[in-house]
Amino acid sequence: MGAPIRSRLLDFVEPDPPEREVPERGPRPSHLLGLVEAAPPPTPATDDRPRPKPGVPAYHTPVCVPAHPRSVAGTGTDGRPARVPFIVFELFEHPAHGTVAFAFTTPQKLVEALGEAQPWVAASLGPLAEGVGEQGVTVLLDPKVAPGQHTWKPADLAAYAQEVRR
Repeated sequence: MGAPIRSRLLDFVEPDPPEREVPERGPRPSHLLGLVEAAPPPTPATDDRPRPKPGVPAYHTPVCVPAHPRSVAGTGTDGRPARVPFIVFELFEHPAHGTVAFAFTTPQKLVEALGEAQPWVAASLGPLAEGVGEQGVTVLLDPKVAPGQHTWKPADLAAYAQEVRR
């Protein structure tokens, strides 16, 4: 297996100037692990909850989804102007399905389809499908994309990073 795939967006971010003091932070523990440990044990498979149909991934299946960061002007807790960050899922037009969201079962499949410069986030298939489904969007799992149809190129990442720094 080759080197792990990572987002190239941070390759284009310059370090803070030396005169700007940034407090050092140690690693912050994830609260998710505490929730997982506190959760009740799973119920046996004999309960009456619906199960996925054969060939359909389970609700909690992890997927890689084309997405990128955005921000809007807002006001911080101290009342000063601030940028409020959020993540945007990228949507695509499909001739048969209309507006779709792509989801890939591995980072390698995402790179093969959309190129190494494509920003992405990890998500769970079920909540992704529910969230975009409310907007009339279908999720395509591991879609086949015409070769060379990459929406993000390294130069796009550099331009985006430059814009974010403003």
